[in-house]
Amino acid sequence: MSGARAYHRGALAVQERVGVRELAEHVGRSIGTGIRDVAAAFLGLQPHLVVGAADASGRMWASLLTGPPGFVRATGPDRVTVTGGLPAGDPLAGALATDGTRAGTIALDPRTRRRMRLNGTLEPTGRGFAVRAERVFANCPKYLQKRQPLELAAQGAGVVWRGHALTPGQERAVRAADTFFVATTAEADGVEASHRGGLPGFVEVLSPTELAWPDYAGNAMFLTLGNLTVDPRAGLLFPDWESGAVLQLSGRAETEFGADGSRRTRFRVESVVEGLHPGRLLWSTPEYSPHLGSTTR
Repeated sequence: MSGARAYHRGALAVQERVGVRELAEHVGRSIGTGIRDVAAAFLGLQPHLVVGAADASGRMWASLLTGPPGFVRATGPDRVTVTGGLPAGDPLAGALATDGTRAGTIALDPRTRRRMRLNGTLEPTGRGFAVRAERVFANCPKYLQKRQPLELAAQGAGVVWRGHALTPGQERAVRAADTFFVATTAEADGVEASHRGGLPGFVEVLSPTELAWPDYAGNAMFLTLGNLTVDPRAGLLFPDWESGAVLQLSGRAETEFGADGSRRTRFRVESVVEGLHPGRLLWSTPEYSPHLGSTTR
């Protein structure tokens, strides 16, 4: 897949605005449709997988699937199979059981600061679902915090709270976060699930229904920001690594471009789901990414 064909008009527009088209063209050559042996081996070691998709009403969400290593595995050169499903009440439970759902996935390993993204079309199976890969690529380890696994959480309760604005406790959780995931879409060009990392406090809570975060210098692809120029729908996932809790937000986002070259995304909360995942792996406190000492935007 050439760099030009790797991007849709939204991503190309942001690349042009920021002045990184040549670099993005080069980086885009890493996007393929096949799952290489090293990628298949990486997936087979992961205890969780983030999936982004739209629910039946069209809202974007990011959800977290968990299981023993091997629950996600490559079962063909362009096919990944996931055994199991989401906890009761998860907003994407219906989407992951629907044939033809466009989905974006990201597997992130806190132990090694490695991550892999795979986007495609979903098909239900007898024991879970499979994704037929359309785009597969790895990202650099920038802004990933290092953690070590500790133990499995006690039996979770699935979804424990729903609302349309953040509670004071949820606001504190967002301010304390050093990692979250974001799902976006450009409709015909599919769904992306990506990672955002920073020091605690990098996500601002402007009000119970509005968040903001900086866009740090990355791989120059601008897939997420490109999607948002085409379609403002977005879903956020904040995992609490140490307790096993999961906070999911759905809403709309837009990117603000500063005169100094900085970029900032503002997100309007429309729906909130908080859950406790059964069998969730608990992780140690983080070793922060060395790149966070100089987060050039």
